[in-house]
Amino acid sequence: MNVLFCLTPKEKVAYIYDDYTIRQALEKMQIYRYNSIPVLNRKGAYVGTLSEGDLLWFIKDHKLNFTKTESMLVSKVPRNKDNVSVPIYTNMEDIIDVATRQNFVPVLDDFGTFIGLITRKEIFNYMVQQMMNKPINRNHLSDNPTNEASKPQ
Repeated sequence: MNVLFCLTPKEKVAYIYDDYTIRQALEKMQIYRYNSIPVLNRKGAYVGTLSEGDLLWFIKDHKLNFTKTESMLVSKVPRNKDNVSVPIYTNMEDIIDVATRQNFVPVLDDFGTFIGLITRKEIFNYMVQQMMNKPINRNHLSDNPTNEASKPQ
């Protein structure tokens, strides 16, 4: 199944631009209760993922007070780890491994423009649905000696 079926579109995702100040980023993350947020440039391209930890370490290392965060751009904050993004034509099965290491998977169109994301919750729901639709393999029952089906009659 294509990722578009589970996509949360850009219009419904909180994100920040790389020319936002640290204070703007903190406020947006607080409002939406995000611990990490996608960062885009003004052309809409995915730049990376900014985390609370990235911000806190930067503020600590630069001894910033809250007033100074109003003039410092998030583009100056080193990011520890950017979420791996996927192109629009990716299948859900191909992002399961990626989702084990990040909270969301950014989805990009053919031009690298951010169009939305797939949350770990959506991937989990997809996996559960796939398991529910698959027939149960009854051959494994004979491998379990405590199972009623494997006891001699």
